[in-house]
Amino acid sequence: MSNLERKIHPSTAVLTAGFDPALSVGSARPAVFRSSTYVFPSPEAAERAFAILGGRIKPEAGESADLIYSRFNHPNAEIVEEHLLPLESRGRAAAVFNSGMAAIMTAIMAHTRPGDAIVYTVPIYGGTQSLIQNFLEPWGILGVPVPGGDAAAIDKAIQHTPHCRIVLIETPANPTLTMTDIRQAVESAARREPKPLVMVDNTFLGPAFQHPLELGADVTLYSATKYLGGFSDILAGVAISKDPDVMRPIRGRRSLFGNILAPDECWILDSRLPTVHLRMNRQSKNAQRIAERLAGHPAVASIFYPTLFKDPEQIRIRQAQCDYPGGIFSVDLKGGKAAAFEFLRHLQVARNAVSLGGVETLVCHPRSTTHSAVSQEELQLSGVVDGLVRVSVGIEDWRDVLTDFENALQQALKVTA
Repeated sequence: MSNLERKIHPSTAVLTAGFDPALSVGSARPAVFRSSTYVFPSPEAAERAFAILGGRIKPEAGESADLIYSRFNHPNAEIVEEHLLPLESRGRAAAVFNSGMAAIMTAIMAHTRPGDAIVYTVPIYGGTQSLIQNFLEPWGILGVPVPGGDAAAIDKAIQHTPHCRIVLIETPANPTLTMTDIRQAVESAARREPKPLVMVDNTFLGPAFQHPLELGADVTLYSATKYLGGFSDILAGVAISKDPDVMRPIRGRRSLFGNILAPDECWILDSRLPTVHLRMNRQSKNAQRIAERLAGHPAVASIFYPTLFKDPEQIRIRQAQCDYPGGIFSVDLKGGKAAAFEFLRHLQVARNAVSLGGVETLVCHPRSTTHSAVSQEELQLSGVVDGLVRVSVGIEDWRDVLTDFENALQQALKVTA
């Protein structure tokens, strides 16, 4: 790495690092490499490439093993992975996947075996909870749920869960926005021997507003479908670590499972990365303006957004580890499910759809959609109640979205009357 590369800022590195125009016929931006297989310069190079891939030898400092086959790696994956690292402070190794769930599953399965345990915060994305409860547990990996934000409960679970190998945190939590102190979880994990890895699903606030690796986490996980992709038109996932040795088995499992992100989607994702901070800043400003104005609406029982936290511990965590509040908020409507459905039915600018982080405003009812596979008892305990609606604010003029919400809330109010 040159002295200039050490000094440049992330917003510059994301456009310049890891790409040599001379390798793309002088193209100013990366081309798409759709090849499935790659020619070796010599049989010795082929032998060494497979030895590195199989973990039988380690690459030399600065060495990049020759490309073999696109299930293992390909130029567009290498380019986008290099461009992701400047966005994630202290990141040294990245891997891209064909969905966020693929990233989570692969990271977990690379570092656990039957008989191990995972401590995870709840609420958490419904797909992640279903993965743990319906796939990993029958396979022999115990899942231990603990309330997000409860430092004492998290510490107790980490210290007293036998064979704890991973601490999985989603913060802010989906969909209640509950925040968990990453540094406290890291310090708790450090007291165990062997130390469990701390993995953080950073989809809601990262990479712009929250930096888990700076706080000591071992791996950050993303559904890159969301803010990193930003236009609701690709599926992608990302894992980033500060330790290449932690990432190496994750890459190995990716090669085995064949869930690497394809060249075209890597190219699309790479083209979106330079605007992540621009989009997220606009979305955060829009969300804060809208959430704070809706907080007193007569149809709203409560609203969940970082600038509206009342709990002192939640305020402390937010101030300690988040730069800005982000583009997601949730609203609990007084009329329960009926009011929530009436609200969704009358939206005209915002769209009733799952997912989040796109340039358009998306609204959904988690209990009947994204979290519908989770038991009703668990949802109730986690605060995912019948009247809860999750909002992902886009980059529209915030006043238009606010008016749309106010009009729809007036219809929801009729249900409570």
